[in-house]
Amino acid sequence: MLDLTWKFFSQTGSIDTYLLFKELEKETFEDPYSFEEETAEVDFPLT
Repeated sequence: MLDLTWKFFSQTGSIDTYLLFKELEKETFEDPYSFEEETAEVDFPLT
């Protein structure tokens, strides 16, 4: 999906496509454990 959005951006120069690319890139390379840690805090709040 990243390749497709990057190719579309490079051909059109669309700012919206670039922003979509960056958002997808961010989600792709996010730490997979960060969500679990946030969920753990909700389930077991530190008091």
